[in-house]
This record gives sequence, C-alpha cells and structure tokens, in this order.
Amino acid sequence: MLTEERQQLIIELLKQQEVVKMKALCQLLKTSESTVRRDLQLLEEQGLLIRIHGGAKRINTLQEELGQIEKTSKNVHEKTGIAQLAASKIKTGCVIYLDAGTTTQAIIPYLTPAMNLTVVTNGVDTASLLADHQIQTFLLGGRVKNKTKAMVGAAALEALLQFQFNQAILGTNGIDLAAGLTTPDLEEATLKRFAIQQANQTLVLADHTKFEAVSFSKFAQLEQVQLITDQLPATIRQRYQQQANIQEVLS
Repeated sequence: MLTEERQQLIIELLKQQEVVKMKALCQLLKTSESTVRRDLQLLEEQGLLIRIHGGAKRINTLQEELGQIEKTSKNVHEKTGIAQLAASKIKTGCVIYLDAGTTTQAIIPYLTPAMNLTVVTNGVDTASLLADHQIQTFLLGGRVKNKTKAMVGAAALEALLQFQFNQAILGTNGIDLAAGLTTPDLEEATLKRFAIQQANQTLVLADHTKFEAVSFSKFAQLEQVQLITDQLPATIRQRYQQQANIQEVLS
C-alpha cells in the first residue's frame, strides 16, 4: 500500500472515531509499527491529527459538537460501565440534576421508582426517558437546541436557580489540566456552572476520549467535581490523579 493510501485511511478512520490505536492501525494497514509511526508523525506535522501514547486522536475544533444520534453510537460499552458506577452513588430520596447528553442518559436504566428520586433535567430526550422509567421529573424551560435536544437560555437558567440538589450529574466534552472542564456551547456551560453551584456534590461522567481535549467554554475546575470514567491509560492517570478526583470503572 502506498504512503498516501495509508495516510488517507488513517484520516478516514479518525473521521469515524475520536482515537485510533497503533496496534489496530498496524493490523488494518498490514504494515509495521515503525511505518505507522512515521505516517502519524507526517500527518501531525500537517495538522491533521494529534499523536498520543499508543496511537493518535482526531483534532476537533473548539466549537465542534456532535448531535444526539451521532453521540448515541459512540463508546457505548464505556458509557454503560460509567453509568452503572454513577448510579451506585445515588441514594434513595435524593434530588438530582441530570444534564442533557448520551453519557448521562445511560444512567437512567439503573434508576427505579423505588429509589424515590426527584430529577431535574435540561434534556428533552432525557426527560422522556425518565418518565418512561416512572421517575418524578422536572424539565427546565427555555430554548431547545436542535442538535442536542437540550434546553438552554435565560429561561432555563432562571428555572434551574429555583432548585437545590443533592447531586448534579453532568457530561463534558473536554477534560484538561490547564483548561479544566469544557463544552462547545456557552449557554450549556452556564447551566452546568450553576448546577454545580446549586448541588452538594457533582459527578462528571466522561469516557477516556474526553481527557486531553479542550472545547470552547469552561464550566468548572477539575477539583470541583468527581470524575467517573472508564479505564484510563497509565500515562493519563498519572498526569491527572494529583489534581482530579477520579474513579475508574473496574475492568
């Protein structure tokens, strides 16, 4: 296979997934690790990807945001494990703020009417799923974002500020030591920021691909929340564990 063909395949693969691993690339391209490493170096020099330990990741723009359908199909196994762990931290009778998003939605099947929860959410799809599971639910008012089905804006924020929460359970697009927790949309970031303020404890659910990523708008410092994630690469764990409260899903 020609160099150009290999590199094009790498780029196409990164359009479909956030991270590609060296071993998988070697198998796909039927070539050696040293050849793939050279390809990744050349592509990084062209600004087409970012090399990471054991592979490469896609370069996202700060304001890039996937829609609900696209998000639903990404990292499904990881989201399930994260959701199960997060659900185990919810106590009977609590008032919860549940952020819009597919990672936070994954927690809903593990909530039952017997838990006697009250859940406030800004997610239209999230509210519908909660109602299907017979959970008492309040949906914030406001403008509906077409792409993510999230309620945002001044009306949503005003409604949010009427509540106090035992726990806020949020998603994030980026986790970075310097930039903190970030998301592409300024209005969603504002809701997340005030949800943290209104809650006794905040859990942020994020799979490993969100680490070392930065989006447009910051909503929290790492030390303000507990991060729940799937198993991290050792290098990432070492970099973040001193500054962040991280709990990983056991494999």
